[in-house]
Amino acid sequence: MKTKANGPEVQTQPKDSFMNRFLGFIERAGNILPHPATLFVILAFFVIILSAITAWMGVSVVHPGTGQVVRAESLLTVQGLHRILTSLVTNFTGFAPLGTVLVAMLGIAVAEGSGLISAALRAVVLSAPRRLLTFIVVFAGVMSHMASDVGYVLVIPLGAMIFLAVGRHPLAGLAAAFAGVSGGFSANLLLGPTDPLLAGLTQEAARILDKAYVVTPAANYFFMATSAVMIAIAGTWITEKVVVPRLGEYKGDEKPEELKELNKEEKRGLRYALVATLIFVGIIL
Repeated sequence: MKTKANGPEVQTQPKDSFMNRFLGFIERAGNILPHPATLFVILAFFVIILSAITAWMGVSVVHPGTGQVVRAESLLTVQGLHRILTSLVTNFTGFAPLGTVLVAMLGIAVAEGSGLISAALRAVVLSAPRRLLTFIVVFAGVMSHMASDVGYVLVIPLGAMIFLAVGRHPLAGLAAAFAGVSGGFSANLLLGPTDPLLAGLTQEAARILDKAYVVTPAANYFFMATSAVMIAIAGTWITEKVVVPRLGEYKGDEKPEELKELNKEEKRGLRYALVATLIFVGIIL
């Protein structure tokens, strides 16, 4: 904005909006947080200290299933240290959903190494109409969780490439993909490796009251399927109404990279994968 008051023109910056100031605060606060691995270490030490405090205070609860009194035990004692060291392996091997998660990760590794996941995501995005491009990018990020965390590696850079290829700001595409991958974590139209993990944790908690209680990976399906659509819609609206205006017009020198169409081998592989999936589902049902 230019102003002139009995002198030369003076360039003034437009007043920043409340939304931009709020987003800037969120960004600065997020940058202060330490690395996730460091957070886990901090929380582990916090639990150890908290156990010592609760044990010193004599905190106890009644087990709702057996009626026995469970008292807090300090991990800052010699016995507590021995318990930490001797339980490392059994805590891992006794983890309820461990077997299912390992098998799922092996399958994901095969799908990623063979190019199935990359081809499927490209097929979805490339076939989308341009007016639905943002929605498809966000939705692809949400759906990428059927392959665990592979969306962070594939979908986010792919979203930036797609937006750049159509002449839009690549950071907007990156933000849209990130919104789907992170905001839509565990929301999906299909079951993924996270579902048996959460089902196992829920089952262990439920069996405190009922030893025979069973929680299946599909127990949360209707909620997460509905959430996948709602998150994709919300991510699209935020991208178009908040992120894109905040970034402004793209004026970079980066030349758009042409997205490669699926070749014959990839198309044939997707058809075979679809047929195999239908046969597998038919056998289960």
